[in-house]
Amino acid sequence: MRTGPREAVGHKKPAPEIFHAAATGVGADFDGAWVIGDSPHADIAGAAGIGARSVWVSAGRPWTEAAPTRTAPDTASAIDSVVDAPG
Repeated sequence: MRTGPREAVGHKKPAPEIFHAAATGVGADFDGAWVIGDSPHADIAGAAGIGARSVWVSAGRPWTEAAPTRTAPDTASAIDSVVDAPG
């Protein structure tokens, strides 16, 4: 049985440890980091917890929490907005 990131790290989003483990796993840090996701709690709050910018994939849903950096209607649009972002 394969172990997922949550089990390997012992934390789940929005805990900062899971984001730190992911960055370490790819040899990166949070300088200029973006988190893209569809969960206000796990993804957008997680981004805020590590000081990263965020794009919420709305899929047509209204936003009801503290605002993400950006909102996009779908994942492809979210990625395009990050790729085009300065710094």
